[in-house]
Amino acid sequence: MNLFFDYLKQLTRTPSVVGAEHSFFMFIKRELEDLNIDVEYYDGLLVAKGSEPKTGYISAHADRHGLICTGHNEFQYAAYIAKNRADLLGNSTSEQVLKNFSVRFVGKKVQAYEPWSGSYLGLGNITDAFFCQRRNNVLFKVDGLEHLLPGTPIAFMDKLVYENDLVSAQIDNTISIATILYLYSIGYKGTAFFTASEEAGKSWRFLLDYFRRFDITTNELLVLDTSPYKNEDDLNHLDIVLRNRDENAYFRSPLKSKIKKIAIKKRIKYHYKDEYLKNLMRQNNEKTSLGVTELGRIIKASKGTIQGTTLQFPTIGYHTIKETTSINAIESIINILKIIYLNNK
Repeated sequence: MNLFFDYLKQLTRTPSVVGAEHSFFMFIKRELEDLNIDVEYYDGLLVAKGSEPKTGYISAHADRHGLICTGHNEFQYAAYIAKNRADLLGNSTSEQVLKNFSVRFVGKKVQAYEPWSGSYLGLGNITDAFFCQRRNNVLFKVDGLEHLLPGTPIAFMDKLVYENDLVSAQIDNTISIATILYLYSIGYKGTAFFTASEEAGKSWRFLLDYFRRFDITTNELLVLDTSPYKNEDDLNHLDIVLRNRDENAYFRSPLKSKIKKIAIKKRIKYHYKDEYLKNLMRQNNEKTSLGVTELGRIIKASKGTIQGTTLQFPTIGYHTIKETTSINAIESIINILKIIYLNNK
């Protein structure tokens, strides 16, 4: 697993603010080409193809939350500025928590970077963060970045932390990308997709456009991501997170039952997130969202011509620089992928 964590450390240190992922894509491209993997670059999408590209379709989003300079000494939460907004209707988990976690950012260090080259442009410190009702976004006060021009992305300063069999960083979604890179390094021969602007609700459009571009249909698209929970006790009772559906669509794929069988055989702890959320609704006697995923949006928009399932790392500290998962979760997901795609037993 040393190679996996080497990838994860490097990815964590490389900024990739939603809407400004190009330099991060170039980092992934270099790592893949070093493994002799063919790489294609499209608008909002990086596609990796092994020697047998039809033997698997795995997807992970490449963007992370951060800030964008929108005027002189003015900084907004990047995912929700007007130019990044897509079909955000208030029913995704990230939108629901947006108004509640601005206080988490105060005191955090951030780094500005040039979006194409990734060149470092300065270091700053967040002194205040507050939700603005008029602009429907989180606004930040940042010391040290007064020189920046509008459009400059600003990433949270981040590094990987290991403690008590837990791994913490801004791992949504570097952890999935590290998993895919590691999978290629040990022999995966299929296709992988790295999408932009997932945190702004746009990534599914780039991926669906690729399938339509080449008239590809599949019922085995596997989307890797993280899934938020409240406390560490949840992580102790859960290794992987599965879904039957999200707010937009039901997931109908042979991969879903295949993963469940592997989990049972290998004694991997799992549950279905949609059932978990329904149980919470019954307990609290309230109606909330089942969550919105990249896959659900693709299934709905493609009218089922693209189908698949999700495989997610359970985490706490959602959308912070201390989002945390367990070593057990990482090992469980990698072992499942080895069995499915590398014929490991």
